[in-house]
Amino acid sequence: MIIREKILEESKSAQDENALIARICWHYFKEGQTQDVIARHLNITRKKVNRILGEARTSGFVQIILPQAVAVRIDLENALTAKFGLGRVIVVPTPIEGDDVRAMVGSAAGQYISENLPPSGTLGISWGGTIHTAAQNFLPRPEGGDRVVLLCGGLAESTRINPYDNAASVARALNAKCFYVTAPMFASSETLRDALVASEPVRSVLSMAGQLDMALLSAIDLSEQSKALEYGVIDEPSRLSLIEAGAVGDICGHYLDVQGKKVKHPLAQRVINPSIEDLKKTGQLVLAAGGTHKYAIILAAIRAGLCHVLICDENVAKALLAA
Repeated sequence: MIIREKILEESKSAQDENALIARICWHYFKEGQTQDVIARHLNITRKKVNRILGEARTSGFVQIILPQAVAVRIDLENALTAKFGLGRVIVVPTPIEGDDVRAMVGSAAGQYISENLPPSGTLGISWGGTIHTAAQNFLPRPEGGDRVVLLCGGLAESTRINPYDNAASVARALNAKCFYVTAPMFASSETLRDALVASEPVRSVLSMAGQLDMALLSAIDLSEQSKALEYGVIDEPSRLSLIEAGAVGDICGHYLDVQGKKVKHPLAQRVINPSIEDLKKTGQLVLAAGGTHKYAIILAAIRAGLCHVLICDENVAKALLAA
């Protein structure tokens, strides 16, 4: 009886908190009231109002939808589309402060996928912070035949951005069925990698890469700012070794040089991922990445034919145009 009452109490507390969040969001976004006015009206501190509004944005509780037909830099979009023969380019503003553009690019990516994934569509995803942010910005879709396919293995240790968490978030946002590669991102040897890729259910999930309607890909760079390094996906000796071999980063686990050619490296031989040939069978490859430290791998992906639609920020767009 005590446990039941505790559960009911916690449930009511959560409902009350969600109601408060919703009320604050309505006053701020719909009514246009200031944070000070809302704080006085609800008898709470302005600091709490500010915190709740910030968390509402980052968690996806509130989604701010801007019409993508109204371009921020249509000149850059048109020039890049023509230069690289892309199907579409979307350029978002570079952040005023800092260089972490994942929120801006991910938001645009989430909206683009929502508007262009066909009904009962199959969406493949790689992993990363941009994919995580995109998941928070998908528009609601009716539950149906949509499928989400994770195009990489997982990580043995949980990080701030985990591939399995990415896939689960995307699937929840789309009310979709999710398919995971039940294997590590990197096998301990090339022999084990081949064995895992040939086994079920890894083989069947990887084979879905050749049947995707769309794929949302991120670009993993090898700069000192690389999130792969920060999250412990690779270590510093591996990063330097990959650079020495000519790699500028990876797309869905494929390490490429700046010309878009695959780089030969022991680590690259141990990645569990779909082939480039299967990825290229995708109806629409959407590459979402920003920040000038990712410029080289974004260019490599375009040259490798792994990008039909590019979503990036202004600084990257200018750099690509000058390439």
